Amino acid sequence: MRTTLVPAALRTGFALAAAAGLTLTGLTLAPAAGAAPADGTAPAPGPTAVAPSSAVTTARSCAASRRPATMSCSALRVTAGMDGLAHSTGSVDPADTPSGYGPADLRAAYGLPATGAAGTTIAVVDAYDDPNAESDLATYRSTFGLPTCGSASGCFTKVGQTGTATLPRADAGWAEEISLDLDMVSAICPQCRVLLVEARSSSMADLGTAVNTAVAMGAKYVSNSWGGGESSSDASYDSAYFNHPGVAITVSSGDSGYGAEYPAASRYVTAVGGTSLRQDSSARGWSESVWSGTGSGCSAYDTKPTWQTDTGCTRRSIADVAAVADPATGVAVYDTYGGDTGWEVFGGTSASAPIVAAVYALAGTPSAGSSPASFPYAHAASLHDVTTGSNGSCAARYLCNGTLGYDGPTGLGTPNGTSAFAG
Repeated sequence: MRTTLVPAALRTGFALAAAAGLTLTGLTLAPAAGAAPADGTAPAPGPTAVAPSSAVTTARSCAASRRPATMSCSALRVTAGMDGLAHSTGSVDPADTPSGYGPADLRAAYGLPATGAAGTTIAVVDAYDDPNAESDLATYRSTFGLPTCGSASGCFTKVGQTGTATLPRADAGWAEEISLDLDMVSAICPQCRVLLVEARSSSMADLGTAVNTAVAMGAKYVSNSWGGGESSSDASYDSAYFNHPGVAITVSSGDSGYGAEYPAASRYVTAVGGTSLRQDSSARGWSESVWSGTGSGCSAYDTKPTWQTDTGCTRRSIADVAAVADPATGVAVYDTYGGDTGWEVFGGTSASAPIVAAVYALAGTPSAGSSPASFPYAHAASLHDVTTGSNGSCAARYLCNGTLGYDGPTGLGTPNGTSAFAG
């Protein structure tokens, strides 16, 4: 799918992007999300477009879902303009360096160690099967000199949604999502074990069952790069699938600009927004701004967790933290299933959710009975605050604009080491 022109109804979003100095040549249409209140009281229409902040074009890996209780993955594949993007550093063969950020870049940007959490299991939950998941992951890891991680050693495990060897049917779009997720958790925590749980469909019931299976199999960190519209059933989903004390569950905030999604709106998860990440001459060596496509907002249904104190949303505010997600500053991913040729560049909050899940793993096992989503709120000074950029228009300005302290698009900020994710 190539990007297309945007309807007149989105001119307001165009004006906002132009004011921020964004290039709109890479606009990608996105699904309408469920109702999301602009000020915590009245529902507002969901977002309908994504504006990458550079002259790249993108395609969604998964078809946009318009059915209730059906989720869509949040991966965005760069389809043109990839050659103009930054190339990875730290590859084993510098002459064959992929476009997009690699493990060394991400660790440098977020002040993370190259080792740690050896033997810790990170679970990735997605729908459908990626038949090439293990072999593609092996290529990614060998290219960047990461330790091998295969099923023979027990480092990599793939199961169906109930934990058995019975796998769902294969799907090329979700296979791209799976490759992105596996590569990102490997990039951030190369000594971690990886558990891939594949749901039989993209329904909330099947994906939720897969989340429960991941936890039952011992994972203390569960990454979910998918979401859909909110509904009045969300409270029941919260208790059925996401209420796992002592387990860090990360969820993508969405790629359609301002507007709440579920399960990012669940008070039991860490909702992860997205940034544009670029190298610069600062002391940090990197700078970040709000990615215009990242999801954020005020839930129409979910109760506000006690650790959130922002006043412009009476219910759950999205997001909590963020990491790179802009396809124009995207990450290198290796995927071959369904006709993909190997090295590609991806963005979307599908990249940021597994990155943050792996940072939680590096930070150490959450204390028994804890709410890991609350950890960053107790250590906000240990995050990189993102203060510029916008993802749309909203009544409570901080819910759709980067600002000092908490804001909707990037939450409290992006990782600066691991201390904000320990508790």
